[in-house]
Amino acid sequence: MTSLRRARDLFRARPVLADLALAALVYGLLLVASRIGPERTPEPLTPVAPPFQFVLMMAFPLSLALLLRRRHPLVLLAITLGGVLAYLVISPDTRRTLDIFPAIAMYSVAVRTPRLRAWLTGGAAALVLTASYTAAGARTLTEALSPALAVLLATAIGDGIRNRRAYIASVEERARQAEATREQEAERRVMEERLHIARELHDVLAHHIALINVQAQVAAHVLGSAPEQAREALGHVQEAGREALDELRTTVGLLRRPGSADEDAPTEPSPGLSGLPGLLASFRAAGHDVRGVTEGEPRPLSAQVELTAFRIAQEALTNVSKHAPGAAATVRIAYEREDLLVQVSDDGPGGAALGTGHGLIGMRERALSVEGTFQAGTRPGGGFLVRAVLPAPEVAA
Repeated sequence: MTSLRRARDLFRARPVLADLALAALVYGLLLVASRIGPERTPEPLTPVAPPFQFVLMMAFPLSLALLLRRRHPLVLLAITLGGVLAYLVISPDTRRTLDIFPAIAMYSVAVRTPRLRAWLTGGAAALVLTASYTAAGARTLTEALSPALAVLLATAIGDGIRNRRAYIASVEERARQAEATREQEAERRVMEERLHIARELHDVLAHHIALINVQAQVAAHVLGSAPEQAREALGHVQEAGREALDELRTTVGLLRRPGSADEDAPTEPSPGLSGLPGLLASFRAAGHDVRGVTEGEPRPLSAQVELTAFRIAQEALTNVSKHAPGAAATVRIAYEREDLLVQVSDDGPGGAALGTGHGLIGMRERALSVEGTFQAGTRPGGGFLVRAVLPAPEVAA
């Protein structure tokens, strides 16, 4: 089995060797068949050679012509048909034929050409052979038709193998495309996960760092004149830092894969609208004029919608503290029939849109992630407005 496999691999790597082996095999078979075949002397006889020697003499160039079967199968078919016709003209012994050569040539044509063209060519070759053997004096219908049947059988085999190869190639191509699609999908998911992680970290840290910055400035400003006030501001800094670390730890824990062996991974729920009063209180403690308004009857919402609403409000207030310090801000939460309205407005100079714009992009991405809508821009009467409408059907508690 190993030797056969090595020979097969060698022939696949070097097709010329396979064709040489085929030519030698065919010539050897004709040599054996010519010596053990009937010794009937046809009429007229070639004066220089007995029939079996004449067959071998004609078969030798046709065997060499088999080397053309891969690159020029139609040329090979023409050569083999011409060789058979020449043999029948010179020595019309219809029992000592070279039928195998047109059959091999026709197989090579069918393997490498479209079906319609292959069958038209095979039919034409069959007609030529049938007419030639009939004109040469075939004694039976079998002698007249067997070469044509051999060519048609070779056409059918070649067509079947061509179809099988095309099917295998199609399956391999679909598999390759599927693999490429899976790789692209994996890359897309990785990019989405990176954006998700970046958005979470930005929302967690930006808010607390902004508060820490404000309180640190207050402490530095009153450190000499009002130590108690400075101590209070530093206490707020410490509290904001602790909350930032806690939220960061929670976020990182939630981003881990399920089944993590880390027993210390946090399991507390993500922030939601229940944490909105604490969020407003943290901004008030930093000296900002912030108030909250709730409209409609609060109802249970999905965790994703609650987190999205909380993060949008948090980021919008952070933008107010950074870009419109001293402005009064209002956070409006409205429970509508099928939606949740999150609106943050301020009466500043409208500069909340300044900066890198990552905050607005993050808020828009969050709203779109739950199939909501997002708008942000300056208000006609001054100030800045952030508005998000999130699909929020009631969820069973």
